[in-house]
Amino acid sequence: MIEQPIAPTVVNDAVETRLRRAYGFEEVALVPGEVTVDPAEVDLGVEIGGRQMRIPFMAAAMDAVSDVDFAVRMTEAGGLAFVNLEGLYARYEDSTPIIEQVALAETGQDAARVLAAAYDAPPRDDLITALIKRIKARGGIAAVSTTPASAWHHAELAADAGADLFLVQSQVSSARHISTAGRVLSLADLTGGLHMPVLVGNTVSGRAAYQLMHQGAAAVLVGVGPGAACTTREVLGIGVPQVSATLEVAAARDRFAQETGRYVPIVTDGGMKTGGDIAKAIASGADAVMLGSPLAAALEAPGRGINWGMAAPSPTLPRGTRIRVGEQLPLEQILFGPATTTHGTQNLVGALRQSMAALGARTIAEMHEVEMVIAPAIATEGKSWQLAGRE
Repeated sequence: MIEQPIAPTVVNDAVETRLRRAYGFEEVALVPGEVTVDPAEVDLGVEIGGRQMRIPFMAAAMDAVSDVDFAVRMTEAGGLAFVNLEGLYARYEDSTPIIEQVALAETGQDAARVLAAAYDAPPRDDLITALIKRIKARGGIAAVSTTPASAWHHAELAADAGADLFLVQSQVSSARHISTAGRVLSLADLTGGLHMPVLVGNTVSGRAAYQLMHQGAAAVLVGVGPGAACTTREVLGIGVPQVSATLEVAAARDRFAQETGRYVPIVTDGGMKTGGDIAKAIASGADAVMLGSPLAAALEAPGRGINWGMAAPSPTLPRGTRIRVGEQLPLEQILFGPATTTHGTQNLVGALRQSMAALGARTIAEMHEVEMVIAPAIATEGKSWQLAGRE
């Protein structure tokens, strides 16, 4: 008997079930509609964990980006910055010498050795309490971040010190962290036992986000490995391009809101460099964005023109790579302009406002409704002379 070949439709169905197309910022474009609005009438305000922000911008909990001073500055600008409770500022009274060594290291490997040694020192409870109180004393929003393994201990410290927002962040987040080495983290128990909002990240799955929302998450961060200083995608091979990931998690948010009446904001975290990227993230369904390297370029950032990945819990895998973020500029110029280049990396707030105005979106919620198209050539179509002659 001659064996019959497998029907192509069966093969295709199996491929489509296990392998789906996903899109990043460079592959999509936003479509202007029938209405435009005055940019001055665009409202960029958003509420995260009960905190009203004038601009939907958060600084990532990276040591080269967010310290006490930068947290206060971001609050004054209308956004906020998360400070890492497992970072340098929770381990050393003065981290300046370490940052200088990282900046001056001849190679990335040399910088990695400096960081590995620096992060070997354990976080100190007294320094955690002190940094939260210093942010609060200067009128800043005290937003802090930790990993699931340390969440219970740090949550109690942060609450006692008066923190406003508590972020439990890891490479991939789930509603329940399984570990035999310490206390198991149940998000429901954590959110139920604290008197401050608990944000959770990161995920790229709508199903996971939906569970996190049911467990009491005040907001969910979207993104696995897209950051310029992150090596997760290269080292572990995991991640989903940010546009597709944000769309999926936004759909879960909307379903959850419809079923429960509780709206849980989502934050696209990483992978954005320009105002156009940020506009696409908001259009994909994000309520706010979290930026690392674009803000590490601020003169006020502690990293001195460099950035590196967060302190990963694994002692044997890379902690992210050191990158030089290019020209350093005042935070005011990065966020509000004026822009002196055409690269889209300055006046990020103004670019988002102008994009929303051109698309007829007066609020973040209205921006979620704009039309998007798959457009891989959007950045290069008709731009050959411009790209060749760009300075």
